[in-house]
Amino acid sequence: MKELILGGARSGKSLLAEKHAQESGLKVVYVATAQALDGEMARRIAHHRERRPADWGCAEETLHLAARLRELATADTCLLVDCLTLWLSNLLFAGQAAAQAEKGEAIDCPLFAGETAALLDALPQLPGRVILVSNEVGWGIVPMHPVSRLFADEQGRLNQRVAAVCDQVTLVAAGLPLTLKAPATTA
Repeated sequence: MKELILGGARSGKSLLAEKHAQESGLKVVYVATAQALDGEMARRIAHHRERRPADWGCAEETLHLAARLRELATADTCLLVDCLTLWLSNLLFAGQAAAQAEKGEAIDCPLFAGETAALLDALPQLPGRVILVSNEVGWGIVPMHPVSRLFADEQGRLNQRVAAVCDQVTLVAAGLPLTLKAPATTA
């Protein structure tokens, strides 16, 4: 099963994803996409590490997520990807899309396009369970800065595309989950 868990900042989405991973009964591998580029992010990463069970595996991948998931996925494994939002940000800056947006140029970023397409192709084929966490950023005002607009637009598009290939999609607000898409049941 593939599951996408969406929510705003500090909505409880990562906690819900961790709960679902724990309840899966499978070996869990936490796939971290964050980079500790400053003290505040290092503290966030440490907080996530501290609350994870000691028997969970951990893999870090900042750019080539689809390839890493293909390496790690097995029938008896639950991969918890936290989160697509930071992964998207990594891609936009590593691939120069952010710099192009800053200059008002058309976005031509093969890294971004290739890696997002690879993820969407890989997800339905992966064995085992995959839980993906992502931020819902489109409920606020349209950002003033071109890079922020690019990010908000691409995050919304990525969430839509990932939701389309997932079996289950859950929105979390104030720690409360709302099922947006549930696995099809057979009678």
